[in-house]
Amino acid sequence: MSPTIIGLLGIALFLLLVLLSMPIAFSFAIIGFIGLVIIKGLGPALSMLGSAPFTWASSWTLVCIPMFVLMGQFAFYSGISQDLYESAHKWLRRLPGSLALATTLACTGFAACTGSSLASAATMGTVAYPEMKKYKYDDAWSTGCIAAGGTLGILIPPSTIFIIYGVMTKTSIAQLFIAGILPGLMISSMFLMMIIIAFKRNPKLGPPVGEICSWREKFSSLRGTWGMLSLFILVIGGLYFGLFTASEAGTVGAFGAFIIIIFRGKFTKSVMISALKESLQIICFILTILIGAMMFSTFLLFTGLPGDFASWVVSLPVDRMYILLGIVLLYFPLGCVIDALPMVLLTLPVVFPVIERLGFDPVWFGVILVILCEISLLTPPVGMNLYIVNGVTKVPLEKVILGIIPFLIMLTIGLGIIIAFPEVSLFLPKLMK
Repeated sequence: MSPTIIGLLGIALFLLLVLLSMPIAFSFAIIGFIGLVIIKGLGPALSMLGSAPFTWASSWTLVCIPMFVLMGQFAFYSGISQDLYESAHKWLRRLPGSLALATTLACTGFAACTGSSLASAATMGTVAYPEMKKYKYDDAWSTGCIAAGGTLGILIPPSTIFIIYGVMTKTSIAQLFIAGILPGLMISSMFLMMIIIAFKRNPKLGPPVGEICSWREKFSSLRGTWGMLSLFILVIGGLYFGLFTASEAGTVGAFGAFIIIIFRGKFTKSVMISALKESLQIICFILTILIGAMMFSTFLLFTGLPGDFASWVVSLPVDRMYILLGIVLLYFPLGCVIDALPMVLLTLPVVFPVIERLGFDPVWFGVILVILCEISLLTPPVGMNLYIVNGVTKVPLEKVILGIIPFLIMLTIGLGIIIAFPEVSLFLPKLMK
């Protein structure tokens, strides 16, 4: 049996294990180890199993993952999300669907403090949904804007997916972070415009909420946003002007978020323990999956499948844009059956060599891939944001799914704009110092 066939069988068996509900990390590791035994023998496979996981997990580049996770936890416990929501609501009360708009805008701001879509959706579900329910907002639209707004957590920096993509493809993490800013703001703006149009056409979706705030109240509410703005300027400004690397930025961000907790009077022993405990759980989850995925990627590398696939695709007598669109379209059904992070880890070893051979900008493709991950977080039956919002709000899952359909359409349109106009994502990285 040829190594290429062994590689294809390995991918098929991995997907089978995932469908049988085996944890993703162990699915990667088991298939990777067995494949290495078949390709290289038991001795080399055991040697790699004994040394490689430590080497991969202790990489200096990966230091930024635990630091940015910790930054997000500190930001959450400092109460930034609640203040962002209240400030946005006071400024947007005059507009149709003001609570839905405030939720989306708060999600955009909170995304600048955490690299997790799941954390953003869970946090804003807890903060925003009770208010929308109080004013009798439509449940589908309420949960839809929470679930969709939460996906911005992996596009607007800092982003865990960008970090992993950068590590696996040897692409500048700092440039990836900066590249996500304009697309993130663009998609957030598209969400906002769609909400205004929908609620203006059908006021029954969400009635007016209270009296219009005075300018004094509006400007006073901005005091609660200084924490988010400070963190964003500190981390992204430092990366943009070359003051520190991505790994250093994570440390600076985590320390900055810790200072914010102290200044806001939220620092207690229980808060510190909870933030560290939850950060550790998230970090262990990510690194365990990453170790398993690297084992699987090493197996695929030894089979020669990525190189063979790249050579075959490049030799096709079609324009390279059609090949790119074909790759993008493959992610839509794949995102329905596998979670965002495992989807990236599974496909990158095979797909990225094709992107390189075709001459596409790796930073640009990284943004495209993250938007595809956003879409996968909203597509049933595996879309994790759907289940997070369902669990937090107790709204029936079918209503949550119904509510995200308009936002999925906007995300797909946004993806098309990024593909058609690469400068939307590449403009800022080209100006970096």
